[in-house]
Amino acid sequence: MDNILSVQNIEKYYGKKGNVTKALDGISLNIDKGEFLGIMGPSGSGKTTLLNCISTIDKVTTGEIIVNDKNITKMRTKKLDKFRRDELGFIFQDFNLLDTLTGYENIALALTIQEINPKKIDNLIKKVAETLEISPVLNKYPYEMSGGQQQRIACARAIVTEPSLVLADEPTGALDSKSSRLLLESFERLNKELEATILLVTHDAFTASYANRIFFIKDGKIFNELVKGNDSRKEFFNRIIEVMTLLGGDVKDVF
Repeated sequence: MDNILSVQNIEKYYGKKGNVTKALDGISLNIDKGEFLGIMGPSGSGKTTLLNCISTIDKVTTGEIIVNDKNITKMRTKKLDKFRRDELGFIFQDFNLLDTLTGYENIALALTIQEINPKKIDNLIKKVAETLEISPVLNKYPYEMSGGQQQRIACARAIVTEPSLVLADEPTGALDSKSSRLLLESFERLNKELEATILLVTHDAFTASYANRIFFIKDGKIFNELVKGNDSRKEFFNRIIEVMTLLGGDVKDVF
């Protein structure tokens, strides 16, 4: 399989001499095209810092991050801006939709910035909307949608540009249980039907059970790795709980 993401022995320090915190400690991992990978860990484990470094929001102290054969740790600002626009899709906990635009217009915005032909824009939006089952709300404004519908519009916006990697940061955090399940089923369809490569950061075992592989982080290091394999989602969920129990600390957060 084609390698999309390679994280190579990265470290991240915060603070100044005499008061330094090591947030990431020699983390290495790889993601191939079409994988659905989860990152888990208790609060303060370093999972958000890892996501911030991969998304270029933050810079590593040492080590390298390579996305689609591009070494992002050596890119300058202008190249980073283009890289984010062309290679990454972002899904946030709080949707980040523009209230004055319809669902269709929110999705189209990313394509318009890339100066895509209007006819192609329409075809791309209809395709992703059908996959995510949001066609009926495309002409509605965010305030007219449920939280789950808003988040699926946000997913469509992230995936419609066909990025190399989709980064999802606690995407179910603001949703009720039914909306969360519908969103996660949408992630599965994106992964299987559109071959989207997804990196999902979450503290929630139910959410993580939809991934195909999970890295657990503790104290800035890789603690364990689980591969779903032929397990059912319920069986995978139980294995996740077992590892979270070994992790200790915020185990109660996974329920």
